[in-house]
Amino acid sequence: MADSVRLALSKLVSDPRPPKPSFDQIEERIKYLHWLAEMSDRLKRRLTDKQTRLEFIEAVWYESKRAGLDPAMVLGLIQVESGFRKYATSVVGARGYMQVMPFWSRVIGDRDAQKLFQMQSNLRYGCAILRMYIDMEAGNLYLALGRYNGSRGRPEYPNAVLANWKNWEYKK
Repeated sequence: MADSVRLALSKLVSDPRPPKPSFDQIEERIKYLHWLAEMSDRLKRRLTDKQTRLEFIEAVWYESKRAGLDPAMVLGLIQVESGFRKYATSVVGARGYMQVMPFWSRVIGDRDAQKLFQMQSNLRYGCAILRMYIDMEAGNLYLALGRYNGSRGRPEYPNAVLANWKNWEYKK
């Protein structure tokens, strides 16, 4: 990985700003609040504690938008990767909601791989990494998702994320 990419990613994951949105127009805020309520309803069965659920949805929205990603795509990816389980660990060691590999904490983070089980850190790493892969693949989401999962060129994972993305689209 080029030093410039490593530095840019490092800056993204170390940004201490909390996931609080700001809006220029009241209409944007109203649309966000409607989206937040709809996603909360959809996630009730998976994340039963209301406060945890709202913090999770707010963080997904914030980190997705910050990375230039569609929150519905990120929710679809999380559904495929961890089934919305904060402490999910894959057989190869990927961690948390977005199944981030621990080596990323050494490459672009502060070397504390335990932070990958923290909601905010996991979402921030995952969204930043996915954005990097989309850029590397010149916007080809199919190839970028394959890179994210380590299955580039195989259809199963990108197809699963793309199918689940549709389940999280907000249509109001």
